[in-house]
Amino acid sequence: MTVEERIERALEECRPYLRADGGDVKLVRWRDDGIVELAWEGTCRVCPMSVMTLRAGVERAILKMVPEAKRVEAVTK
Repeated sequence: MTVEERIERALEECRPYLRADGGDVKLVRWRDDGIVELAWEGTCRVCPMSVMTLRAGVERAILKMVPEAKRVEAVTK
């Protein structure tokens, strides 16, 4: 399984919670330096809690599934 596939699997675990509030997240790219770039979609783009959601939820799920990842960053598309 590729790194991108494992990231997507981790995101699928998070998506039901994000979608329940009208949001979502999309993988933008996996960088060779271990950074995962994601883009918020829907209500997550303007949610003041998105930073907390990124660190406490999405990043935690990705780091568990992809140990070679160092950090997750939200970027604009």
